Amino acid sequence: MKIALGCDHGGLKLKEIVKEFLTKGNYRFDDFGTFNEESVDYPDFAEKVAEAVASGAYDRGVLICGTGIGIGIAANKVPGIRAALCHDVFSARASREHNDANVLTMGERVIGPGLALEIVKTWLATDFAGCRHARRVEKIRNLEKKHLGNGDK
Repeated sequence: MKIALGCDHGGLKLKEIVKEFLTKGNYRFDDFGTFNEESVDYPDFAEKVAEAVASGAYDRGVLICGTGIGIGIAANKVPGIRAALCHDVFSARASREHNDANVLTMGERVIGPGLALEIVKTWLATDFAGCRHARRVEKIRNLEKKHLGNGDK
């Protein structure tokens, strides 16, 4: 599994903690920035990570901002992306099992690092359940095709 990682200035500290976890766990990943606490615009980093995942170059993405909300909204504008904001382990598991989420978003100002790492660990370890959920994910793809014209990913 190859992971695309990104954040804005509000998620930098938590991103660095997640990077350490990924490195120790021998996950393959690339960091798309930001790399310092200078104020930046979260849509720029959401776009980089989301496009990397949507293209198939990366299997999954993890995005972090202050709340996880804005960066997730931006990521979900890229066809083929199903970004899920998760601030608990149950939601992380369900976003993978039921929604085949391919981007995880979190908020550094919302959760602490211990919980964030449990969320990442669960989210990366959980597979899509398929079955009845596959029909629903296909309906999401159809919405993309209908409204965006390019949701074939």
